[in-house]
Amino acid sequence: MEQPFPTPRVAVYPGSFDPVTKGHMDIIQRASRQFDKLIVAVLNNLSKKPLFTVEERKELLAASTSHLPNVEIDSFRDLLVNYMDYKQAHVIVRGIRSVTDFEYELQLASTNHKLNSEVETIFMMTNPKYSYLSSSVVKEIACFNGDVSDLVPSEVEQALIAKYQKPQG
Repeated sequence: MEQPFPTPRVAVYPGSFDPVTKGHMDIIQRASRQFDKLIVAVLNNLSKKPLFTVEERKELLAASTSHLPNVEIDSFRDLLVNYMDYKQAHVIVRGIRSVTDFEYELQLASTNHKLNSEVETIFMMTNPKYSYLSSSVVKEIACFNGDVSDLVPSEVEQALIAKYQKPQG
């Protein structure tokens, strides 16, 4: 008897990625090894004022993940569970830096599961060397011309320099 083709294991790693950091990249690289396809989905967090447009963030993520063949970069403006249905994905990947992150992420995971019981969330602990790192910290350092080369991919570092360059007057 013929075996049906297995359903590809598709996961979504949603976030604002404004900008993508080496902490995000650590999660992306590790999650990409666990799934047939990992969709990194950029969303517009309505509670934050973004530095980069959604398109710019997608371009930076595409450049930063070009070495990972099973990573797809996308964006969405909907409930995450609706996007998951659209992409035929059943797993949400979330990075956890601290207990505070876990409490917030657990609330989101429970809500998403309530909205669609077929969606599961997995939490990946951030590499300890990135546990202090956030996009907000990176933007603040870059704003004052600080060195972010150890915090973000090189493409992102160049984009930050361009965004914060003061016009010569």
